[in-house]
Amino acid sequence: MTVEEILNGESKEVEYKEMVPANSKKYTKTAVAYANCAGGLLIFGVENNTWKVTGIPQEKVFEVADGISNAIVDSCVPMIDFDIKYQTIEGKTIIIVQVYPGKRRPYYLKAEGKPEGVYIRVPGSTRVADDFIVKELEFQGSNRSYDQIVAVGESVTEEEIEALCDKMYQYALSKCRNAQEEESVKKVTKKNLLAWGLLQMQEGKVVPTNGYMLLTNNTMPEASIQCGVFKGTNRAVFVDRKEYAGPIYEQIDEAYQFVLRNIRMGAEFGSLLRRDVYELPIDSIRELIANAVIHRSYLEPSRVQVALYDDRLEITSPGMLIGGFTIEDLKAGCCQARNRGIVNALTYMKIIEQWGSGIPRLLENCKSAGLREPELLEIGGSFRVNMFRNTELASNNSGEVREKDGINEDVRDKFVISSDIRDKFGENAAKIAGLMCEKPESTLDEIAEAIGVTRRTVEKQVKKLKEAGIVVRVGSNKSGVWKVTESGK
Repeated sequence: MTVEEILNGESKEVEYKEMVPANSKKYTKTAVAYANCAGGLLIFGVENNTWKVTGIPQEKVFEVADGISNAIVDSCVPMIDFDIKYQTIEGKTIIIVQVYPGKRRPYYLKAEGKPEGVYIRVPGSTRVADDFIVKELEFQGSNRSYDQIVAVGESVTEEEIEALCDKMYQYALSKCRNAQEEESVKKVTKKNLLAWGLLQMQEGKVVPTNGYMLLTNNTMPEASIQCGVFKGTNRAVFVDRKEYAGPIYEQIDEAYQFVLRNIRMGAEFGSLLRRDVYELPIDSIRELIANAVIHRSYLEPSRVQVALYDDRLEITSPGMLIGGFTIEDLKAGCCQARNRGIVNALTYMKIIEQWGSGIPRLLENCKSAGLREPELLEIGGSFRVNMFRNTELASNNSGEVREKDGINEDVRDKFVISSDIRDKFGENAAKIAGLMCEKPESTLDEIAEAIGVTRRTVEKQVKKLKEAGIVVRVGSNKSGVWKVTESGK
């Protein structure tokens, strides 16, 4: 390690001690916390706050290091994995204890036992772990996940299993962009749900797990998403608020649409199709909401929160990063699933990918959009992402359409119709209506090719729009045109 890295100040992964405390608990509890989290450094011989190197007397360095080592070995259970190193700075020797993230969690102080002796590390300090965090650490230590645990007192019928499988299949088809993708989607079966841990065999009988319940009859009050729009840059004044419950994949869609309704939007016009342009990269918005739901701790008694301010979109997910992962690991594309069954299910449904590419893609998308780099933060026991808005364009949260120079009234009316249809019927329906406004003579095949979906998807969306009285076909199928009515406003 360089001198700059060592003396860069205390953080979640670094703690300084000028002298070795007589009461070893003052540093062994931090060793326990590091083992339960992402690891870290205990540095002896540096003043806290001032970061002044005072050093350990040269003649006592090895004796002091042995004492530290013995205290950690004797006090911490299970055995913590650590190294002790020495470094000389300005002629003074410091002792560096590097504690590695452990795999046999939870770690605790032997004298205090569980759960009182279980500690975790939060930015700049060590604290006793709450009961739900201890349970989470136990899951990690036994290589289990909450969503694969049998849901106590719940049962499931074959008909209910088939219904979930069909919903997942239809949802996956709706996300396909072309016929080739549709052909690659295989029907999900009970065997898949068993393999993913969403169902378990218990005494010869199929029973649902927590993950199955979250995808179906989700009655957990904490397993919901709170969405809010705030005036200004803090939570003092609400502009709008919603809470979404029910199956978690439906929550993701609803929270995503909530954000789209409340951020600013403009339009780009190509030779064939008007394209809506939001102030924030919407693919990343959807993925961040999905990740917040999928990778959250369902043991923690709090909700996913999606908050929109004048200057940023803030998405907060309950639960610390797991498995020793750090924010830098996430930026590099590394990931680890907290809820493995749910991850498998939502990957099949094309809601997420399992490549760990979400955060790197978020950073790249924001850079391409000319936005400030997003913040990734651990706040207490939660993980938060801040996407920053262009404050010159986001002076209010009214969701108004941002006009671009040269857009005439007629084109803007078409744009508003399409925007409102999106709120009621979804993204594909809005694109179809927008194209019908722009090119009323378009065929279903031309529409499918233009917006990158299958003809079957277009047919389904057009049927919905017709039933709602929004789209009308004037004339024959061959020579007629489409008309988008005022009821779409």
